[in-house]
Amino acid sequence: MNQQALSSFIWSVADLLRGDYKQSEYGKVILPFTVLRRLDCVLEATKPAVLTENAKQLKAGLNPELFLLRKTKLGFYNTSPLDMKKLMGDQDHIRENLYSYIQAFAPAVRDIFERFEFHIQIDRLARAGLLYQVTEKFTNIDLHPEAVSNTQMGLVFEELIRKFAEISNETAGEHFTPREVIRLMVNLLFIEDDDVLAKPGVVRTIYDPTAGTGGMLSIAGEYLEEHNPQARLTMYGQELNDESYAICKADMLIKEQDVANIIPGNTLSEDGHPHRKFDYMLSNPPFGVEWKKVEKEIRKEYETQGYNGRFGPGLPRVSDGSLLFLLHLISKMRPAVDGGSRFGIVLNGSPLFTGGAGSGESEIRRYVLENDLVEAIIGLPTDMFYNTGISTYVWILSNRKPKHRKGLLQLIDASAFWQKMRKSLGSKRKEMSEEQIAEVTRLFGDFVEAEKDGKPISRIFKNEEFGYRTITVERPLRDAAGKVVLDEKGKLKGKPQPDSGLRDTENVPLSEDIKSYFKREVLPHAPDAWIDHDKTKVGYEIPFNRHFYVFEPPRPLAAIDTELKQCTDRILSMIAGLSA
Repeated sequence: MNQQALSSFIWSVADLLRGDYKQSEYGKVILPFTVLRRLDCVLEATKPAVLTENAKQLKAGLNPELFLLRKTKLGFYNTSPLDMKKLMGDQDHIRENLYSYIQAFAPAVRDIFERFEFHIQIDRLARAGLLYQVTEKFTNIDLHPEAVSNTQMGLVFEELIRKFAEISNETAGEHFTPREVIRLMVNLLFIEDDDVLAKPGVVRTIYDPTAGTGGMLSIAGEYLEEHNPQARLTMYGQELNDESYAICKADMLIKEQDVANIIPGNTLSEDGHPHRKFDYMLSNPPFGVEWKKVEKEIRKEYETQGYNGRFGPGLPRVSDGSLLFLLHLISKMRPAVDGGSRFGIVLNGSPLFTGGAGSGESEIRRYVLENDLVEAIIGLPTDMFYNTGISTYVWILSNRKPKHRKGLLQLIDASAFWQKMRKSLGSKRKEMSEEQIAEVTRLFGDFVEAEKDGKPISRIFKNEEFGYRTITVERPLRDAAGKVVLDEKGKLKGKPQPDSGLRDTENVPLSEDIKSYFKREVLPHAPDAWIDHDKTKVGYEIPFNRHFYVFEPPRPLAAIDTELKQCTDRILSMIAGLSA
């Protein structure tokens, strides 16, 4: 049975659910049942040996787990004498027997069904009189490895995940990144390493701290499979939402990844992979979500561990935690001497420019730019995500930049690289075609400045071009007679007192001498001004849109006048018609 026919057959179960379940709830039944049937088929061959071994070790008073894993040669097992075919033989006790069967799985698998809250669906199906029919439907699907390979099964499962995410698109954006965005990110992540990844037997690690349903990890695996079937990508992740975590873990299990590498919980407050470093990383953290719930733990790490922890460079404002995920990923980079790392992260526009010099956001930008970690930032089209239409940006960071990229940052404006979708899904109205993904990938790989239709689409800057110093400009306080008031004590005794009402700030590019700037820009307008050097701060911002702005001259005044006259004449004739 081919992949399309298989997923269509599984999808036909929806016909049974219609009426008792809302369309957006189908996934709660179909996904866990698909996993259950696959595992049932995979374990069938070793079932007799597992049951014999289990009885033997229990009789000896030993924990049978390691012995059972040896028998299955997989990361899981089931010790129940039941299987799905045997469940069909006792229609009256289907609910109790199904519970018993699921409870006999290895703890890692049991955890998946618990996070799915599968027991709730079993009860609900039983009450609706549908449990036996649905179980029978899945029992009749042949998901044995000989009939459906791991690769094929993974693709089927991914397709089902995507279908259910699209159906419930009001929440899809929280846990689901559009496939073409991931493909672009994966291309950018691997393009400079194609030679290394083509070597036979190469093993690399990839990590997603906001794994959702595992889409980013899966597509990265697909990319490597296409380019080098002998390569091995070991996947790691962490996910906060229980259902998404269950789907991700099930997907990894189907693909024979080690499910112990997928951890539940909040990445920011409780790092599920402490002390571990990775070759590649991908993340689409929630946009503009506050971190107040975990503020206590994050501030404690920041204050007690500093640069030995994850958040040494600074903390952004509590209303947006995006940059905390950026810092978390930086902390997971393999040291450059050990081969280094590269990662891609999707952020909204705020991290590019929010916060003045000295703010947490600016200090984080300063850290990544002064340490030459950012390779490129790509501006995506609007309306690309399911739950928001805002502008989004892919940041590519690496601590092993190739020589020709050192000290430089590439900005790519891909906002015009889109085609209209046949049918909108939530806020998603646009998508990127394979050709458009390839063009952006080529712009990144070529690392050159480029234009399209007379407008710049790729620009390259030195890191320091995004830096500036904020200087505080003071003016003297004057008394009622206009005389300058002098300080009478302290180190400023005899010097003019500053007037706080006239205080101002100026941003001076890092590349420019402060004295020259002050002499040229300030003194001609305020000859009595001076700089308070103690208050000078260094800041960084990346005004992305400004670098791609193309001035369009206004239309000639004569044309505007003619248009206004025509409009006025129309209004006058309408008024005349009304009064006639």
